[in-house]
Amino acid sequence: MSFWNRLGDMICRIPGGCAVVDHVVEAIRSTFGTAAERRHAAFSIAMIALSAKMAKADGVVTSDEIAAFKELFEIPEAERGNVARLFNLAKQDVAGFESYAKRMAGLFDEGSEVFEDIVDGLFHIATADGALHEDELAFISRVASIFGISETAYLRIESRHLVPADGDPYRILGIERSASNDDVKRHYRRIVSETHPDKLIARGVPAEFIAIATAKVAALNVAYDRIRRERAFA
Repeated sequence: MSFWNRLGDMICRIPGGCAVVDHVVEAIRSTFGTAAERRHAAFSIAMIALSAKMAKADGVVTSDEIAAFKELFEIPEAERGNVARLFNLAKQDVAGFESYAKRMAGLFDEGSEVFEDIVDGLFHIATADGALHEDELAFISRVASIFGISETAYLRIESRHLVPADGDPYRILGIERSASNDDVKRHYRRIVSETHPDKLIARGVPAEFIAIATAKVAALNVAYDRIRRERAFA
């Protein structure tokens, strides 16, 4: 049985009400045998449920936000109904997102890079309709805090999505202004390498998340090019 078949089968057995979070966490642990499969499932479930709740944070789920969500996953036709069921259960209201984020966080190692991947995905959906509501921003910020993402790391992610062309290029790259030219070059090469699709897949991120990785690299390239031109180094 394929990954999405098993994930869909798991979702169709999820009950409604307050038991949803606990059921999902236990179902992931019992349905997927390998650590890589559990990471993939946990990431997918977290993105489905948190995306739905985040999209509801401003009071309405727009067609742009739903389209942005679909860009993150290539879901087989036969399983779309099950995924839609979880999305619809989650989007009924924003309540419970903190508990959900905390339980999902427990499925990954502390400090896992997957947490930043999820926050990247949430920003992708939140900005899809051309506007970021303050309630959506507060939602994402709280999820990042629950995941243990530092303020510096969070601001770096936020800057990439909100003002990649006009924001502070040093903040976007996540490096101090006092860094030498060589340090800037090494840092830039390292973070671009970490965003390679193979690295994301190894962290349990679905291959479809390449859309986010591509946008991330583009923002990093813009920031690096601004610093390079400002400092006049090759």
